[in-house]
Amino acid sequence: MDISIVGAGHVGLVTGACFAEMGHRVVMADQDERKVATLKRRQMPFYEPGLGELVRRGMAKRRIQFTTSICEAVAQSQIVFLCVGTPSQPDGEADLTAVEDVVRQIATSMRAYRLIVEKSTVPVETGEWIKKVCLQAVRRGVPFDVASNPEFLREGSAVQDFLHPDRIVLGVESPRAKKLLLGLYKPWKAPIVVTDIKSAELIKHASNSFLAMKISYINSIAQLCDKVGADVAKVAEGMGLDPRIGRAFLDAGVGYGGSCFPKDVTAFIRIAEKRGVEFQLLKAVAQVNAQQRRLVVQRAGEHLWNLNNKTIGVLGVAFKPNTDDVREAPSVEIIRMLQDRGAKVRLFDPKAMAQVDGLLSNITLCQDVYDAARGADCLAVLTEWSEFKKLDFKRIKRLMRQPFILDGRNLYDPQTLRQLGFRYVGIGRGHHAAH
Repeated sequence: MDISIVGAGHVGLVTGACFAEMGHRVVMADQDERKVATLKRRQMPFYEPGLGELVRRGMAKRRIQFTTSICEAVAQSQIVFLCVGTPSQPDGEADLTAVEDVVRQIATSMRAYRLIVEKSTVPVETGEWIKKVCLQAVRRGVPFDVASNPEFLREGSAVQDFLHPDRIVLGVESPRAKKLLLGLYKPWKAPIVVTDIKSAELIKHASNSFLAMKISYINSIAQLCDKVGADVAKVAEGMGLDPRIGRAFLDAGVGYGGSCFPKDVTAFIRIAEKRGVEFQLLKAVAQVNAQQRRLVVQRAGEHLWNLNNKTIGVLGVAFKPNTDDVREAPSVEIIRMLQDRGAKVRLFDPKAMAQVDGLLSNITLCQDVYDAARGADCLAVLTEWSEFKKLDFKRIKRLMRQPFILDGRNLYDPQTLRQLGFRYVGIGRGHHAAH
């Protein structure tokens, strides 16, 4: 099929590259001239495992092309996917300015039938607004359909998630739209949920908010574990074996971050409020997440007496491993809070160091883990990169001023590190005491 993708960000670029990998012809439009120029040079504007290879293969086979012209993209495709950003406004509501602008451009560019598909995460009833905007701008007599096909891509494994999804959700309102999308996804071996547009829009917000709730729930359990001397890792293991609960997203830590969960939870609260529903449960989820970041700084202060003029080595600034994305990263807020208390920060991240410029100031960027540990009073692990799981702790102990590990992702065995002479503090791993 001939497909166009409007927006070459984390969702759009993965979507286009994967459709091209499946044999479709894809035109990707983005109004960021620098990004389009970068992609035309076969370079990636962000890090996502496996994505660069897919894009370059698609270009080599002439299945992917890039343009800054939405009109050009629409002219060459029957299905148009909307993959533009929907950032939060100050009140938490999603900002749909970019969506409206792009939809208007698509509508004015159409000369024959087009299926416009929401791929971005948008509030329920956005599909209705898209139809209204299209009716205002489209040429008389040009038919179109609007549909919803929410994405469920995890940064760091987005290519795998797209090519091997656990489900595909299609919100449609016409037989023609349904037939087109079912034909597009026919090669995929995954359950397909076909529903109305509003239900599809709600599925995405409901899913992300539920996962965020699991994270905040286990972090609340972790706080209790620290008070009574229990181990949250064992609690999560015991809970997760119940198939009604499942083990996924029951990892206690510094809280959730990234471009989806914080934004989607806040937006879902606002969506409910506007329709007279007080979503108190989700408000508590957001409060626990904010509290978890403060607790990490509090723990550091408790075990260093005070943080003024202390050196903190920080491992990881990306909001999760296998990405260079630092949007809403817990580590960024934690670093700022440490600095507010007078601490000096030495930072290392395998992929996200370049993203720190302009975001954080007065920090020392380090070459590797051991450089970050040099002279540190505390080594704080804030992102669970796989390379952080196996370190030479004897070397680290020699490099540090004080042998204190603050394990914000529960990567290490407390007993092992204590036997090596470290003071160890995890999240919900027993008592506050570092021993």
